Amino acid sequence: MDNKMKDNYLKKTVYGGELKKDSSAARIIRQVYQCLRERGYNPINQFVGYIMSGDPTYITNYGGARAIITEAERDEILDEFVSFYLECLKMELENH
Repeated sequence: MDNKMKDNYLKKTVYGGELKKDSSAARIIRQVYQCLRERGYNPINQFVGYIMSGDPTYITNYGGARAIITEAERDEILDEFVSFYLECLKMELENH
């Protein structure tokens, strides 16, 4: 899948376009991701640490991100990440 297709897919899935409505987990991921990036953290490391341990201190307090992340269950957040990845993989395989 080329970058333009990935960007288009991202807009449609994570940002509530045609393919998938904006779930609360997607909204939470988006908000927390933005806070982590603004503070210079590696979002992958921080999300994985939080999901694996359940320790909200992996998430910055900046922008209320720590409170936001606790609005969803960890399994809902993990489900959103896995679903998104598998949908991207499916699209990539279909285009080859």
